[in-house]
Amino acid sequence: MTKIRVTQVKSKIRRPQNQKRTLDALGLRKMNQVVEHEATPSIIGMVNTVSHLVSVEEIK
Repeated sequence: MTKIRVTQVKSKIRRPQNQKRTLDALGLRKMNQVVEHEATPSIIGMVNTVSHLVSVEEIK
């Protein structure tokens, strides 16, 4: 399975509660923090929920 690198590029201040919880579930606590995850359907769904707050790149 491929891995993805997720970086938080925008703040979660003044965002709906579900988006804040999604960022926390992805392991993103602060701005410019980077986490790596397996590209499972559940992770992809979470990334799509907060796609306007994060940047995603595929790791080969």
